[in-house]
Amino acid sequence: MPDSHPQRQPHTPDGAAGTAPEDAPALVLGGVRLADGRTVDVRVRGGRIEAVGTAGSLIPGTRLDLDGYLLLPAPAEPHAHCDTALTADTVGPVSHTPEDVQRRTTEAALMHLGHGATALRTHVPIGGVHGLRSLEAVLRARETLRGLTDLSSVAVPRMLTGVAGADGLAILRDAVKMGAGVIGGCPDLDPDPTGHVEAVLDIAARHGCAVDLHTDGDDPARLARLAAMAGGLRPGVTIGPCGGLARLPRDVVARVADRLAAAGVTVVCLPQGDCAGLEDRRARGAYTPSCAPVRLLRSAGVRVAAGSGALRDAANPVGRGDPLEAAFLLASRSEAEPEEAYEAVCGRARAALGLPEVRVEAGFPAELLAVRGDGLPGVLSLAYSRVVVHQGRVVARTSAVREYCASAAAAALDLPRQARTDHSGRPQPPD
Repeated sequence: MPDSHPQRQPHTPDGAAGTAPEDAPALVLGGVRLADGRTVDVRVRGGRIEAVGTAGSLIPGTRLDLDGYLLLPAPAEPHAHCDTALTADTVGPVSHTPEDVQRRTTEAALMHLGHGATALRTHVPIGGVHGLRSLEAVLRARETLRGLTDLSSVAVPRMLTGVAGADGLAILRDAVKMGAGVIGGCPDLDPDPTGHVEAVLDIAARHGCAVDLHTDGDDPARLARLAAMAGGLRPGVTIGPCGGLARLPRDVVARVADRLAAAGVTVVCLPQGDCAGLEDRRARGAYTPSCAPVRLLRSAGVRVAAGSGALRDAANPVGRGDPLEAAFLLASRSEAEPEEAYEAVCGRARAALGLPEVRVEAGFPAELLAVRGDGLPGVLSLAYSRVVVHQGRVVARTSAVREYCASAAAAALDLPRQARTDHSGRPQPPD
């Protein structure tokens, strides 16, 4: 098979981390399987895929043997709450000092990266007693993580209407000036939800920012008004997690979905369930965790991405920050076929973040995830060993070894292992 022809380089959105230098040494991912069943070599250089050829054909470059791995475009995390992540076991009030927020954000981002997400969007509350300190800490974390992962932030004010909303509007404008790349909000928690959305969209239009609103989506009339206001806004409007749509009659959801699709609004669902931004409603007994009805939304033409949401915080004491888990849950609940489920955490998640498309073809960004396994359904079910490539270099590796005690049954079944084995069948040490 000849090398694939280079494609035109996709546009990189403002705020994304810089690409690797053009003179960076080449890296060859050798003997890796693609989703279409081919086994190939993939050469990356300068942050992009330089060539794809038959196994053993691509030189020069440092070679990484990935025999037994499936190579996929890297997923992205479109909906995280890194500032409060990993606080479920905290005794007493959670600390929101800049140092603690930066540490939690960094640790959470690296957890997502280890699972394969080379880009992540985190929602950050602003205003109140903490002002802009949490956002400042997240922006500092973004700088320390540059070159490892692309971290973007959503500035999320609480109130934007009435007397209390004046301060929220002022601090939201300050957040944009500070460097928040996306404007957010929680209209469900504002006494005037429609006014809240209008304020967010107005500021976004003035500053040319994307919008990402945190809503349960259980009010169809409110969603219809949002769609009417959001239509045509660029660079785009995202809403999520919209679990409330699952609790509405199907015919009602279908009408709302048609309006969201016509307006070009993206929905980010959370197959895991609960999320930090709605914990106040849950405490009042007005919230039941659900996942948005993905299949119904997609049938209407709505762009649907999937994220992880809460990561071991007050809203959810568990969580892995693993996009493959989100895809697995979509597929296991029959909301999507495995390929569609992975696209929700990969292609559509990247699009929701304003990032360029990734394909395992020459000319596309070298944002890749290699997972030990033969096919997509298999790696969604059981994916321990992973190699993550960001900007053309390996930034994270996870190696797992599974062993069974010596028995005739294990030998007869030739049970699969996650680690490579030598000629005698013994597992080799992790890389």
